[in-house]
Order: sequence, then C-alpha cells, then structure tokens
Amino acid sequence: MIEARHLTKTFRDKKRGEIYAANDISFRVQPGQIYGLLGANGAGKTTTLRLLATLLKPTSGSAVIAGFDVAAEPEKVRAHVGFLAASTALYGRLTAREMITYFGQLNGLAGAEIKLRIQRLADALDMHEFLDRRCEKFSTGMKQKTSIARTLIHDPAVMIFDEPTLGLDVMTARAIVRFVRECRDRGKTVIYSTHVMGEVEKLCDTIGIIHDGRLLAEGTLAELRARYGEQDLEEVFVKAVGGEGKK
Repeated sequence: MIEARHLTKTFRDKKRGEIYAANDISFRVQPGQIYGLLGANGAGKTTTLRLLATLLKPTSGSAVIAGFDVAAEPEKVRAHVGFLAASTALYGRLTAREMITYFGQLNGLAGAEIKLRIQRLADALDMHEFLDRRCEKFSTGMKQKTSIARTLIHDPAVMIFDEPTLGLDVMTARAIVRFVRECRDRGKTVIYSTHVMGEVEKLCDTIGIIHDGRLLAEGTLAELRARYGEQDLEEVFVKAVGGEGKK
C-alpha cells in the first residue's frame, strides 16, 4: 500500500549549505498494518510524512501510495490519503460539525454521506458533546479530535498521523490510540509518527527508527529487541541511534 524508494529531500542554508532533511529513506507498509516512525524532534519524521502526503516534492527518490506515484500523480495520492499534521489550525468561528462538513465537501462527498460519516466519526472519537460548538472554545483534545475527523472524513485507505497525541491529556491520548488501532483493525494502512515509546509498543506492527534524516533500523518490536539485546524500547532506540552501523 505504501512504498518509499530512496526518498531524499534537501534544503539550502546560507550558513550550513545543503541540509538533508530526509536522506535515502526506503520502507514498505503492507495493507492493514501500522508502521511506526520513531524519532526525536528534528529527526526527519515530518519531512518524510510530508513527502508521502505530496506536500513536499522529493529532491530524489520516489514513493508510491495505493498504486500512485507521489510526484507524477499527487491528486490521486491525496484522494487515498488522510494526513494529520503535527500542528493543525481550525477555523474558530465554525463548529466542529461545520468544519468536518466543509472538508467532506472539498473531497467531493454528498450531504447525506457527510452526515453519516460525521455520525460514525463522532461515535468513534466521542465528539457528540462538542460537535455543535465553535472551535474557538475548544480544549486541545477537542481540537485534535476535530482535526482527525476532518482528515478522515473521506474514508481514505491510507492514514498518516504526525505526533497525534502531542500535548494531550492521558485520557484523550488513550482514546486516540484506541481509535488508530480500530482503523488498523478495519483494514486501513497507517503510518504513525511519534517519539512516545509506549504508543509505538502498543500500536505498531513494524517500527522504523529515524535519526538525522536517515532510517537507521527497521523491524518488529521483537526483531529490534533481539538485534540490540534490549527489552526496553528506549534502550533499543538509544543503541540504534548511537550505533548506526548496526542497521
């Protein structure tokens, strides 16, 4: 469902010259799996996800999502992808329902279908209490749930989550993790970017460890534990980042 092939993105900096935000990244995600992209802030997670979501064009390399090339067929890729960015703004004067409806219309959905999908998303994300309130009054958790609902209103086959629980309270974070797991159980293909080790352990079928724009290690949790001789994922991460030759 998702295949990144030597994805590379460079930027020019006046002082530092050419900077590799993503450096020769390759991985595959099978249908119905959650792929965890684990890395610290600035590791290259967001750049990689933006390349896959067609928000950035690769400097070199390519990626295919749902059979479509991200560079050659970006509109077709977008039709099959829901991308939740790490920092998302909402229109404060709109209610959550109006916000989600608007994005449903942008994706070409009819009114009756939008209503049905909003009902299902509100059930799954426990949004009914604030569905008809203006976004400007929302807590961080309410905003994030609304952002997720608008991202997924067109029921995409591929879901990309960039730090979806950042800044959330424990109960809201747990609800979102549960929702992501349910998406996988319904056959969706998910890329889940985070630096929270516990979420990766609970959710991910395959884990990719990214650092300084490079994918240093990849495998199931059991495979990574065996490779680095550690049971604690944090220790696995530290060893992977500190010993790049062990990939």
